Amino acid sequence: MPVKIDIENFLQLAGHFPVLDVRSPAEYAHAHIPGAFSVPIFTDEQRKIIGTAYKKQSRQVAVNHGLNYFSERMKIIPGEVEALLQKEDSKEASTSKTFLVHCWRGGMRSDAVAWLLNLYGYKIYLLKGGYKAFRRWALSQFEKEYSLKVLGGFTGSGKTEILKELCRKGEKVIDIEALANHKGSAFGGLGEKPQPSSEMFENLLSLELWKSSKKEYNSNGETKKEIWVEDESAHIGTVGIPKAFWEQMRKSLLYFLEIPFEERIKNIVNTYGIYEKQQLVNCVLKIQKRLGGMNTKNVIQFIAEDNMHAAFSVLLKYYDKMYGESLKKREDMESLLNKIPCGNTEIENALLLLAE
Repeated sequence: MPVKIDIENFLQLAGHFPVLDVRSPAEYAHAHIPGAFSVPIFTDEQRKIIGTAYKKQSRQVAVNHGLNYFSERMKIIPGEVEALLQKEDSKEASTSKTFLVHCWRGGMRSDAVAWLLNLYGYKIYLLKGGYKAFRRWALSQFEKEYSLKVLGGFTGSGKTEILKELCRKGEKVIDIEALANHKGSAFGGLGEKPQPSSEMFENLLSLELWKSSKKEYNSNGETKKEIWVEDESAHIGTVGIPKAFWEQMRKSLLYFLEIPFEERIKNIVNTYGIYEKQQLVNCVLKIQKRLGGMNTKNVIQFIAEDNMHAAFSVLLKYYDKMYGESLKKREDMESLLNKIPCGNTEIENALLLLAE
């Protein structure tokens, strides 16, 4: 028989077995438990019909619609699930034929699929409270206290590459910009996949915090508690960092990389100078009110002339000013700011200084 479990146990098992989200395609597309597979019991249109029947007619009419639709899906779902199992890399999942299932509230949709799969010999775990329970859990993660180490520095300091190297060296790192599919500035969406919804971004970040806050030990047997993150503004493109967690980031020790201006321009030109001129101009126009009319005109002219060094020099001064003003607004900035003077952006050099 299917077993109902709470969210913590559900997430623990999700590291070993596939998760099936049986909500409608639109519900899944908006946001879901990271890593879950979409195996909808109803189409978006069918779900709409059922909901309308429930509101305007009766619960029984809605249930009858649901049963009719489910009878059609009963013939297809087992094959979809078997195909997913064949794709799974986990030998544990393949040999045990185990799945985790959830719907919106842990109601009839997940119960129906669990019953069906159980008939086919699958071992099924159901999430109590469904996706709604996961969302409550996800939001609660941002209220917890974490030991954070925040990596800062003016635009072009190579912070992302240093975080990646810290991760390769065994440090706990959460790449918030990677979760957001955005690098933070007006140019941050270039070359990136579409951004997730705000809800999906929260889901991704909450799960990373949960994983990173688990107890791990270094070679000396000491608990590794600190989590490295990059210094960010409250919003990254179209998504926002949950307020409670962002405020905690602002109150954490800031390791500020001091990279020479010219070195940072080289980084920026190498990163963004590869894109089409019109794409760059479109990005500049996003900040023209704050950048100023003359600066905007000059930057666009420099881009047209293929003078990327001059264009990004103007832009870098603008971003330096913005970041500088942001630093001044932080509480206890003098005691929290740890400046890391780097002659260049060589990763090994920066890592040595951070380790001191």
